[in-house]
Amino acid sequence: MTTGGRPAEPEVIWSRPQRAGRGPRPAHSRESIAAEAVRVADAEGIEAVSMRRVAAGIGAGTMSLYNYVPRKDDLYELMVDAVSGEYAFTEPTGDWRADLLALARQTRAVMHRHPWLPRLLSPVHGFSPNALAYLEHSLDCLAPLDAPDGEKLELIAAVNGMVSTYVAGELALAERARSLPWSEAAEADARAAWIGSRLATGQYPRLAAALTGGAPPVPDAGLDMAAVFDRSVSRLLGAWGT
Repeated sequence: MTTGGRPAEPEVIWSRPQRAGRGPRPAHSRESIAAEAVRVADAEGIEAVSMRRVAAGIGAGTMSLYNYVPRKDDLYELMVDAVSGEYAFTEPTGDWRADLLALARQTRAVMHRHPWLPRLLSPVHGFSPNALAYLEHSLDCLAPLDAPDGEKLELIAAVNGMVSTYVAGELALAERARSLPWSEAAEADARAAWIGSRLATGQYPRLAAALTGGAPPVPDAGLDMAAVFDRSVSRLLGAWGT
């Protein structure tokens, strides 16, 4: 049962047929709808995505779009699934840590291509067709790990959570850098000098010791973020299966 194209009862978008058994072929597809929504979000941010905007982009009426996508949350789910299809799965090597790190790198790349993605990730959107393929491949990579399957899913979630948080930080830094009235390097130098003056007071001996010879106290414009990413994920993976 539907009301104005919208389900009157709980419904998963993937269980809803794209076309009825009878009648004319639909003028649009979920793929084209998702592609337009992704295009808008990539260009202008997730806030710019609306049913009206997507409908106009594919040449449909706003109300007719609800016949394909009953709710905006369904549209978000289509978007997440669409970009989740960008992974290139390869045969597992037998080194599950290396394989999960490779997947994490792909996830980071996908999120940089689609900066809105971390905001839409949730367990609700985690079981779309392409997400199921991702989970199946991840578990295939984890076959050598001697752990219950439930714990393997926890590990996959932990890695994805770390990647999402890391990329969100990268994107925030990049956005802030674009708004600075001076160079990013000059900003980092000024902040490092201030933090150095505070550490020189002797009030923070443990922090001073931790920063000596380690990572810079503030993000450095020349820092190899990909290398930091690899080290961070590798540390997480190293805590499992030992």
